[in-house]
Amino acid sequence: MPGSPSNPHHTFPKRIAFLVVGFIVAITGGLGNALVSVNLPYLQGSLGVYSTEIQWLPAAYVMANVCMNLLLVKFRQQYGLRLFTELFLILYAAVTVAHLFVHGLGSAIAVRAAHGMSGAALTTLGLYYTLQAFPAQYRLKGAVLGIGFSQLAIPMARLFSSDLMEIAEWRGLYFFELGLALVSLGCVLALKLPPGDRIKVFEKMDFVTFGLFAPGVALLSAVLALGRTVWWLEAPWVGYALAGSIVLILAALAVEHNRARPLINTRWLSNANMARLALSVLLIRVVQSEASGTVGFLQALGLNNDQMLELWWIVMFGAIAGMVVSALTISPARGTAQLLFSLAVMALGAYMDSHATNLTRPQDLYLSQFLLGFGGAMFVGPTFISGFGAVIAAPNNLVSFSVMFSITQTLGSLLGTALTGTFQVWREKYHSSILVEHLSLLDPQVAARIQSGGLAALGGAATREANILAYNDVFLAITVLALVTMAWLLARWLWTECVVCQGKAGPNAQTGMANVSLNNSGSR
Repeated sequence: MPGSPSNPHHTFPKRIAFLVVGFIVAITGGLGNALVSVNLPYLQGSLGVYSTEIQWLPAAYVMANVCMNLLLVKFRQQYGLRLFTELFLILYAAVTVAHLFVHGLGSAIAVRAAHGMSGAALTTLGLYYTLQAFPAQYRLKGAVLGIGFSQLAIPMARLFSSDLMEIAEWRGLYFFELGLALVSLGCVLALKLPPGDRIKVFEKMDFVTFGLFAPGVALLSAVLALGRTVWWLEAPWVGYALAGSIVLILAALAVEHNRARPLINTRWLSNANMARLALSVLLIRVVQSEASGTVGFLQALGLNNDQMLELWWIVMFGAIAGMVVSALTISPARGTAQLLFSLAVMALGAYMDSHATNLTRPQDLYLSQFLLGFGGAMFVGPTFISGFGAVIAAPNNLVSFSVMFSITQTLGSLLGTALTGTFQVWREKYHSSILVEHLSLLDPQVAARIQSGGLAALGGAATREANILAYNDVFLAITVLALVTMAWLLARWLWTECVVCQGKAGPNAQTGMANVSLNNSGSR
């Protein structure tokens, strides 16, 4: 396909080099943002800003990442992916260096935006490098690994981010991020991808669509990232931003709907198969937000990151295992089975976490978090490949698929965190009211607690218990969501199999099979 590298034969040492570079580039695309995301409370203190202001850092990354995916596909088709990557890696490194000398919220947001732009290219570039490491008969397995490498960013960040901050406080994170950008730039310059075809694809109306779509996505990202912190119904700007995002995005889609050669093919994206794919990815991303709930639960118990290191190693091993198993077992016929299995595994892990108490410690979560890491890493590859099958049949829809996959993945993560965080706050208020109603000085235990620790200690204990109960509700809700999504996908798969069986048995068997194949090209 134009904009993609060719696939010549490589020697074995060169294949290993492509695999290593693919891993480095893919990790660079996500690890820098992961380091910041898992250390927001510490960066808030070093920057001297409020909790609402620090949330602009992950929001800026998502804004830039999703928006650049809209232009990236056509850019690499016309100018090549390497040029785009080199330009934005240099920009990313330059902005990071400047931030080391000018430490403020504005420069921190600029670094995140630059990382979002370069990350949009690095994810695809890492996939291309990884594919070069595999011969043609194993290239499907290489695609699963290339897509799955980015899933390792969050557990990796939790493993050593504390050490980086001990070395040089907040500068330790940015020095490491700068090093990643420079290493990736060196790797891309030293080991070049094979050349590919280029065609002229940009049109003037593409930039009109981008001018409408980009600010719309930016406003939506701000709402999802900050809505829970400023609270949805208390900050008027949240409503204005949400209304503005809806108007801008719908205007962009209206422009695209009437174009002869659209940048975003609304008709293709709105067909039943692609809509189901987008919804399933979005739901699974919300299920994956259980990981952030686990961190909040352990922090509510008074634990810090250093006391959870063994847990993050377990999560890392689970993610690696899920990625490897998915790569070894992947095939077009097994895609739905892999998605169902990953959802079942995540549902089991979330259900195990829903029975936590104030005596729960990281070692009690090893198995459940391994299952969640395993399932989360396992679903990404089959999802990408099932949707890309429809792109191979209609290459002009590559931009549309890239935008859809990016939005459901990146904005889906923000949406999942927003929903679970909001639900946790709501349930905490509910449990707090119930617990306080049952506190009475006539109760000997309550009187003893006040006498030994004071009223403040009793209030702190009640708040802690309310938070624990709220997180249990969150984990149980995620379990239900995973099971509902799994039941929906299973029902759809069984219905498709029944149609296939009827087509084989009926007098027009071949016609029926052809129709089923065409109707389900997106899911295959």
